[in-house]
Amino acid sequence: MIDLAHFRKDPAFFRAAWSDRGVNVDVDALLAIDVQVRELKLQGETTQAELNGASKAIGQAAREGKDVAAAKETARTLGDRVRELDAKRAGVEQQLVERLAVLPNPCLAVVPKGKDAADNRVVSTWGTAPGFAFAPKAHWDLGPALDIIDFDRGAKISGSGFVALKGMGARLSRALVAFFLDRHTRRNGYTELAVPYLVQPQMMYGVGQLPKFADQLYRCPDDDLMLIPTAEVPVTNWHRDEILDLAELPKQFCAHTPCFRREAGAAGIGTRGMTRVHQFDKVEMVWLTPPERAESDLLTMRGHAESLLQELGLHYRVLELCTGDTGFSSCHTFDLEVWSAGTSSWLEVSSCSDFGEFQSRRANLKFRREKGGKPAHLATINGSGLALPRCLIALIEANQEADGSVVIPEVLRPYMDGLERITKTGVGGRGSGAG
Repeated sequence: MIDLAHFRKDPAFFRAAWSDRGVNVDVDALLAIDVQVRELKLQGETTQAELNGASKAIGQAAREGKDVAAAKETARTLGDRVRELDAKRAGVEQQLVERLAVLPNPCLAVVPKGKDAADNRVVSTWGTAPGFAFAPKAHWDLGPALDIIDFDRGAKISGSGFVALKGMGARLSRALVAFFLDRHTRRNGYTELAVPYLVQPQMMYGVGQLPKFADQLYRCPDDDLMLIPTAEVPVTNWHRDEILDLAELPKQFCAHTPCFRREAGAAGIGTRGMTRVHQFDKVEMVWLTPPERAESDLLTMRGHAESLLQELGLHYRVLELCTGDTGFSSCHTFDLEVWSAGTSSWLEVSSCSDFGEFQSRRANLKFRREKGGKPAHLATINGSGLALPRCLIALIEANQEADGSVVIPEVLRPYMDGLERITKTGVGGRGSGAG
């Protein structure tokens, strides 16, 4: 949610910021609704003061033995008017909240202006694309041949857009998750959380998923719960409705969860492979930090995500998203894209974003700079650290051999009992694909 006080003070800033995002907003209409809310509030307060005076007049008249019928009628009329004004104000205020709830966070001035993904800026590249003396296979051929990915049974069980991992495929996925979590918690100071996968709708609202993206979320209407599209939802809300001390900040959390996304209307669902699916695993990083630290902490978080790709030896690039491609709740985002050797394309495996105070206003996340001081809103930042199955895709495609086997990166071998490669023999032992 935007800062309403800032909006009143500088509507031109918001008009320009939303225009840079490609969003057409009737700023004057919003301001008019806001004025109406404040006028109704003032009328209500004034009438309430008159009612308080009328109530005192009744008591005074009664003590003096005077007729109180007229005074009571006046008080009754004023009471009706107070309730009428309060109801009207609440209705208009709800209109304002609903309109503001679907408006995106203004981007920071450092964000490059642009219309869409074509205007994103490449800020760095690490490594080089792997070379092969043979034609490399895409994961949709490589995985089934090794008996580690089963597209047919994933679709049989749940339909289009679902995939199943088997044997060493499942083991490799688990190894990646454990590797990510260990690096975050043992080297980078994160506290690991194990969170619910079903959350209340207000948690979705808190991070900006609702109401804007309601059609992309899986619901359990009988219980009024929703499946999370990312661990960002429960982790960001961890300190909801609490006031933290400055000395506690920043808070650094990480969590591994499955993620559930309807991807309604999204390109790629139902097409070959597992680059875009309805359910996937991801390790998420979330920071709660003072607003003045948010941008520097964002770069630190981005570095944590990059270091994982570097240890895995995967060729990647970092994009700074333009205004037209920046996500709804974010004010500044860097995407990490890894090279898919089998398809000669880039795949996003992490999106690290600074949200400023946008989410904290919605989720009521606050802190005090000093004891007894006035509570202020926190800044939130988050990023994938990292997302599967695209990391798995890049890893097996980049490390494939001419015989169809896949070499396991050294950093993952301790998580796989020292296994050095996955082969298609399928006869058991340390080189088996099926396990």
